Amino acid sequence: MGMMGLMKRLARGLINSQTALSGAFDRCLPERFRVDGNHHFRSEFIRGFLARNQTVYDLGGGRSPFISKENKAKLGLRLFGLDIDGAELAGAPEGVYDGAVCADVCAYTGPADADLVICQSLLEHVRDTHRAFQCIAGLLKPGGTALIFVPSRNAVYARLNLLLPHGLKRRILYIVFPHTRRKTFPAYYSRCTPRDFRRMAQEHGLEVVSLQPYFLSSYFIFCFPLHLFWRLWILLYERLAGEQAAESFSMAARKPAGSRSTEGIGERVDSA
Repeated sequence: MGMMGLMKRLARGLINSQTALSGAFDRCLPERFRVDGNHHFRSEFIRGFLARNQTVYDLGGGRSPFISKENKAKLGLRLFGLDIDGAELAGAPEGVYDGAVCADVCAYTGPADADLVICQSLLEHVRDTHRAFQCIAGLLKPGGTALIFVPSRNAVYARLNLLLPHGLKRRILYIVFPHTRRKTFPAYYSRCTPRDFRRMAQEHGLEVVSLQPYFLSSYFIFCFPLHLFWRLWILLYERLAGEQAAESFSMAARKPAGSRSTEGIGERVDSA
């Protein structure tokens, strides 16, 4: 084994030991500080809203739609993908989408036919979340619900993300978390806080029926002293600011059944 290989092995061993210490400390915290937001959104939060025979829009899912082809068939769903990158949509499993929309979520207004709009880890990457909410409201039919998961602008890692150059962030991420070696996108976190999302939903005629804050992220687990300092900060911040201290959050926002549908200015491309 060369010197470089030995150094990488030692570095990986150190990171693994620090990660184990961070995990051991987390297990001592109350349950609400140990919930993984991404996992909870996928496995628990969405459960009460997904039903048979719905028309569903997946925003930003691209080649990896939130709902698998098997679950789509099992529930009899009509699934439409909306993504700014046509190549991403084209890379999705064949037959998973009933239609595709290649459009910017900040500029598209849909046909108001969606029972459900799913938007996971997308809105932190758009410059104008106000316009994105306009799109989401335009996709929903009266009585339809938008399910959104987003990292919070108030999270420490989000603040660092805004400060560090994109290239440097990618190199650090790949060194610490080599399994994340994939295409990354700039993050802006525009108004990505529970308070701002509640306000924007109301401004676009949506009723917030559920908002779940999460106080866990894994960005500092590779260095236990950093992780410990961050965890103590989160415990204090949550006491002072409540849900505004969230690292990420899920929101369900419903268009009231009595709302008037609006004409879409965009065009949906249905699959043959």
